[in-house]
Amino acid sequence: MRKPLLSLSALLAATAVFFATARAEQMEKPVSPPAGAASEEAKYTRAIEGRTADILALLGINDSAKSARVHDVILAQYRALRDWHDANDARLKALGKEAHGSEKEAAATAGAQLGQIHSSLKALHDQFLSKLSADLTPQQVEKVKDKMTYNKVEVTYNSYCEIVPNLTPEQKAKILDLLREAREEAMDAGSADEKSAVFKQYKGKINNYLSAQGHDVGKAYKDWGKKQKAGEE
Repeated sequence: MRKPLLSLSALLAATAVFFATARAEQMEKPVSPPAGAASEEAKYTRAIEGRTADILALLGINDSAKSARVHDVILAQYRALRDWHDANDARLKALGKEAHGSEKEAAATAGAQLGQIHSSLKALHDQFLSKLSADLTPQQVEKVKDKMTYNKVEVTYNSYCEIVPNLTPEQKAKILDLLREAREEAMDAGSADEKSAVFKQYKGKINNYLSAQGHDVGKAYKDWGKKQKAGEE
């Protein structure tokens, strides 16, 4: 009668060891993110890898080591910008409301905090360009900037030259300068829509400049639109 009891005791002991070992192994394994989060992260990684590959193809770097460094710098910048916006966008929105509030002291405090947050983004921007410049020529850095902003400088500049008649060389140069300023800001935006919004804001500045220079920008757009419509008929 004792033999079955021994077998039962051995079975119970083995079961206890099994569950203890399994629990220990589970505690040692890293916790995986939820399936949805992991899928989104993989999707984002593919997206920025694709953008980075497009930029590298445009640069035509023959040195494999240099190409790898530039790849890592660009990829890291995309991730850093996402992290920055995730950490700061909500706070920026709240501070923006406070900065335009009625209480002067609170508005001043909010304005100072806004400045500090934007300074951290400027630092991220400058570090990125410094790292790029270590391996790329100024012309190549310009190509990176243009690709990261969907070539909006060239497209918008060409549109102004086509739509607004009789632009002087000085006015064209001013338009280009303002669009390049827009590009510097748009590079750090968190999405394609935000990049477009930056250029839209600067287009307003350009229109105001051209109006002050004697151009009727509104009429120029209407006239251009009529020409396009007539050409389609």
